Amino acid sequence: MYLQALALRNFRNYAHLNLKFSPQTNIFLGQNAQGKTNLLEAIYVLALVRSHRTNNNQELIKWGQDFGKITGQVQRQGSHLTLELLLRQAGKKASLNHLEQKKLSSYVGKLNVVLFSPENLDLVKGAPNIRRRFIDMELGQINRAYLVNSSRYRQVLKQRNNYLKQLQKKQVHDEVYLDVISDQLAGYGAAVIFARQHFLQQLQQFLQPLHSQITGGQEQIVLDYQTAVKEKELTVEKIYQNLLQQLQRQKQHDIFVGSTSVGPHRDDFHFLVNGNDLQKFGSQGQQRTAVLSLKLAELDFFQEAVGDYPILLLDDVLSELDQFRQTHLLQTIQDRIQTFITTTSLDNVDLSVISAPKIFTIKAGGII
Repeated sequence: MYLQALALRNFRNYAHLNLKFSPQTNIFLGQNAQGKTNLLEAIYVLALVRSHRTNNNQELIKWGQDFGKITGQVQRQGSHLTLELLLRQAGKKASLNHLEQKKLSSYVGKLNVVLFSPENLDLVKGAPNIRRRFIDMELGQINRAYLVNSSRYRQVLKQRNNYLKQLQKKQVHDEVYLDVISDQLAGYGAAVIFARQHFLQQLQQFLQPLHSQITGGQEQIVLDYQTAVKEKELTVEKIYQNLLQQLQRQKQHDIFVGSTSVGPHRDDFHFLVNGNDLQKFGSQGQQRTAVLSLKLAELDFFQEAVGDYPILLLDDVLSELDQFRQTHLLQTIQDRIQTFITTTSLDNVDLSVISAPKIFTIKAGGII
């Protein structure tokens, strides 16, 4: 798949912009704070209906305007798709081939993207919520059921936490209702946990050979999912029973603290290299190599899952990689994957590895 054209109206610092792209490599060149990352963000939002930088719709809309719009022309497996996303403070409206989609979950996945930015290094060394978000964003692109179940899980979790606070303050006393909510939460939570485990197992199949290649066969890498449901290879039903038991076991504790202590909202995954937790024992070089391997594995994972490579967004990441890692990345994607690169200087890009990139010079929200 590739993005043929992008049109922006009132998005970030762009009032109006229309661009046509190369199906291979496109470079957004310019100084900081000119709008390079905003263009990558627009592609990301067009694909996933949410930003990797903010949860506030208003921040995506140009200052002083009451709406923003992103339109993309996509070629995918021989068919042409028009994707449109209307942004307002109150929410978003998505259209596919000019037909409004009643549910965003039916829109997400029509354009697949993989983002690689310096912040991705926090996938190894950052907080658990960063890794949970990674799973949500990547898995949500190919698994509509996961999108639905995780959304419903968050809704019921919010409902349960609100009721726990009421019980904590003795504003209500009916624990039977809490049991009903807990049963619903365990059902959606089991589906989320099962899907996450399966996703990481699939990703692992692509990750290990890539990582071994980059490290000269010196390192074996494993993605280790951490969940309150300790047993591996369980069915959704068994995970549900296990999770429900733990919610019941933790009920009085949860009432006391006013929040839910177990469930996929507390889960995590670790990078293990040669059996050691990379977050605790890995060098910065090992951590960067692990993230690079993960991003390359995502490309092959998407190709396997949907029959086409995703679009790759490289947001000022090449300057963060040494020559060996940068060359390996660019050689891997060359002529296979449409790529968008932001950079402040072409000196940061090994142009000898890229054939005929299309270069856009960005200044003050425009192309010069």
